[in-house]
Amino acid sequence: MEKNYVYGHDSLDGRNAERIMDEADNFQERAKFMFGMFATARKMLINSLPKDLSPKEFKKQIYERTYGEPLPDDFFKDKN
Repeated sequence: MEKNYVYGHDSLDGRNAERIMDEADNFQERAKFMFGMFATARKMLINSLPKDLSPKEFKKQIYERTYGEPLPDDFFKDKN
């Protein structure tokens, strides 16, 4: 089984995440852990998307799955 790169743990269920956060001595350690959790979740989201999406549709799907709402209509308009 591939190890999660966040502190080398196999799984990060709620109990493990809580324990690791309690053991983190400073802000940098906590920030590193939280960024790792975000990166892992984003990787899982990207891997769940169809592989043949256009770049525009890919961004739309990422936004909608992350924020739970449709992408604003003006998102892709030129910024002149």
